[in-house]
Amino acid sequence: MSNLLESIIRPEILALSAYHVPPAKGMIKLDAMENPYTLPLILREEISQLAEDAHINRYPDPGAASLKVALKDTLSIPSEMAIMLGNGSDEIIQIIALATAKPGAVLMGVDPGFAMFRIIATFCGMSYVGVPLATDFSLDLDAMLAAISQHQPAVIFLAYPNNPSGNLFDAEAICRIIEATPGIVIVDEAYHAFADATFMDILTQYPNLLLMRTLSKLGLAGLRLGLLVGRPEWLAQLEKLRLPYNVGIMTQLLVERVLQHYDILLEQAASIKAERTILRARLATMGSIEVFPSDANFVLFRLNEAGRIFQELQQHGILIKNLDGTHPLLKDCLRVTVGTSDENTQFCKTLRRILERPLLLA
Repeated sequence: MSNLLESIIRPEILALSAYHVPPAKGMIKLDAMENPYTLPLILREEISQLAEDAHINRYPDPGAASLKVALKDTLSIPSEMAIMLGNGSDEIIQIIALATAKPGAVLMGVDPGFAMFRIIATFCGMSYVGVPLATDFSLDLDAMLAAISQHQPAVIFLAYPNNPSGNLFDAEAICRIIEATPGIVIVDEAYHAFADATFMDILTQYPNLLLMRTLSKLGLAGLRLGLLVGRPEWLAQLEKLRLPYNVGIMTQLLVERVLQHYDILLEQAASIKAERTILRARLATMGSIEVFPSDANFVLFRLNEAGRIFQELQQHGILIKNLDGTHPLLKDCLRVTVGTSDENTQFCKTLRRILERPLLLA
């Protein structure tokens, strides 16, 4: 069987590791940057009625025209810009990679950065170049400009704020990168609601700039909706690769209804930001932990024996993200999503007990 696999499957796919999503049943789930709050009951009742009346025997609107109008209005998207919708941002990343994967084409990002940029580049047959960040996770502009000059990337992806570090890169440095690249630059604003920063207001100034958003971090992760905003000339070409009916009828109906109550999602985002401040302060009181700044809905921190601590937290029913070993800059690093007040309190209490246990046994 192995010989058959090797004769059929591309070698770079055989060498690739699938994106791992650990089981979380029965756990306090703080590993995936999800909004911990449910929608209010009155809105859930409206959604239930929509689901009851939905014509699921019919295909959805392939262009999601009504939803796009709602998104443009709610997200203050410039009128001259177009929107392409995807089954989450991952599909949009894949479409961009497939469209630009000419022989020898390079997709560029930063390291450490969002893992799917590298994974998708690989299975689309593109070369991936990850430019290392500085030791404080800031953007190394000189290194980026040198890499652009050397590799002439077709595409650059920059998350703003960055995942997994959580920090915002310098906006002027990103503008320098946009101006220097011969290809397109996609700024991924998955966490924009927690950062109070965006490139939406200068999108029209750069012909090679596109903006990616998702509603997953705002509380609609289960509906899997991502969007790409850019000039119609770019999106007309990318739309050719979007599979028909990629955004289902339930997602279209439910997202459009929730957008009518967008203030609820923003209020929840404000609560998450407030909890983030409290969580970072609690972690900082544990003397053996280095806590990094965050403009996202998660916190990156470093401590000794990160792998052991991660396993012990799991044994206590708390699931966070172990990043130790994924990149040299992430040595001994763990990442925790900002949960509810009760979830954050339980996480911090459990972590403190784990850290203090060796002292008690000494």
